[in-house]
Amino acid sequence: MVPGAAGTPAVVPATVAAGWCDRCGEPAGAGDHAPCGVARALEPPRFCAHCRRRMKVQVLPVGWSAICVEHGETRG
Repeated sequence: MVPGAAGTPAVVPATVAAGWCDRCGEPAGAGDHAPCGVARALEPPRFCAHCRRRMKVQVLPVGWSAICVEHGETRG
């Protein structure tokens, strides 16, 4: 889904959706992000893949939500 499209939350694929690694916050094209992909299988994203901002993350027994102030909410 696209952030803000008809009020729907953004769903960002793990690790390298738009230019930044959503786990370590480094540029997606720089370095090896295989460890980030492995870690993301078990934990929520920490950085917005679109703007590299640190996100507010809430982990619940049934899943997680991560909110970027610029790009909205992602759930998993």
